[in-house]
Amino acid sequence: MKPIIRVENLGKQYTIGAKSEPYTTLRESLVRAARKPLDMVRRNGKAENTKFWALKDVSFDVMPGEVVGIIGRNGAGKSTLLKVLSRITEPTTGRVELYGRVGSLLEVGTGFHPELTGRENIFLNGAILGMRRAEIEKKFDEIVDFAEIEEFLDTPVKRYSSGMYVRLAFAVAAHLEPEILVVDEVLAVGDVQFQRKCIGKMEELNRNEGRTVLFVSHQLGMVSELCNRGIVLRQGNILLSGSASDAINFYVEEQAAGNVFINSDSSSKPAYLASLKVVNEQGEPLSEIEHHSAVILEMEIAVNCPHDGYSVGLGMLDRHKKRVFTINFNVGKFYNGNTGRKTFRIVFPRDFFMPGNYSWLYTVNLNIFDVFDSHQDCAGFRIIDAGSEFASYENFDNGSVFMRNYSIETID
Repeated sequence: MKPIIRVENLGKQYTIGAKSEPYTTLRESLVRAARKPLDMVRRNGKAENTKFWALKDVSFDVMPGEVVGIIGRNGAGKSTLLKVLSRITEPTTGRVELYGRVGSLLEVGTGFHPELTGRENIFLNGAILGMRRAEIEKKFDEIVDFAEIEEFLDTPVKRYSSGMYVRLAFAVAAHLEPEILVVDEVLAVGDVQFQRKCIGKMEELNRNEGRTVLFVSHQLGMVSELCNRGIVLRQGNILLSGSASDAINFYVEEQAAGNVFINSDSSSKPAYLASLKVVNEQGEPLSEIEHHSAVILEMEIAVNCPHDGYSVGLGMLDRHKKRVFTINFNVGKFYNGNTGRKTFRIVFPRDFFMPGNYSWLYTVNLNIFDVFDSHQDCAGFRIIDAGSEFASYENFDNGSVFMRNYSIETID
């Protein structure tokens, strides 16, 4: 079978500091020419217009009917790749072969003329895709129903909210029969219910009509749910191309560098917490943990003046900096009247914390009341959904703790 997308040695170079030249008068041109030598110098003496490669030597094929998730950190080159594939941006090197019509949903504002109404933009986009008016009219009502903007159909899209814009843009891209559908993170602009609606539509297009989909998202649960293949990008290069699960696992492992809290200002205290970090089973710091994995907290406690009454109060904070829980435990007894440092490990169960951002607070006390050392909001980490039941509820606020084990009974 012949690929529907073929990318060979693709590269895209940008010039930092370069600006497009607007229409100017002769006087403005002379002033700009006089200032140019100064504008080209940074404060540190380096030239402002430096070049960098957003994509470098990127090669891959996509077969008809594949749903490919493209993942990577911000700045990895994901959006640039989609812009090149959508023919919005020309590549600097290499080539792209597309064997089908491409419908794109990239950043808000791409593809629509702001002065035209929603109705007019539907017909404009259909014409750009090479469709006849009769074909567009056949799909028109379906597009409007899906976008849920019938009341504003004859309003210029420049007056639309970002959410309305995305709803119409996705409806157009999905319904005007492109063989290749390209969707960037822009779906995150819409409300959660509409995101689910879009994911369902992409699944339907792939399952029933064999459409090829390229999907960029930081929401790994959605990538796992929707995609059968994944590509991991970093700094414009492909690190891995394989199954969606392999790509997600690789990406999670690649994010292993954790946020380690180091206490550098407590050495004169009777007891203090020297370091705090979330780790894997090998003791390596993590910044992202899958929902199905155990959360392991490792902390080093230093004791300068021995006492059996030392205790540590530990709390977890959610993304709103609200406390999820608090635990308090005695550590002084582990030192047997000696000084020095010991490392303690606390293991929280799998499938316990909901996907989201968390951090820690702690206190080191003597008999609870005398606080020697404390810190708020440290050693931050993130629980991610990399393919669980929560993929269907991504972006909903489901709280911080998931109760998997409980009993229920009826009382007559």
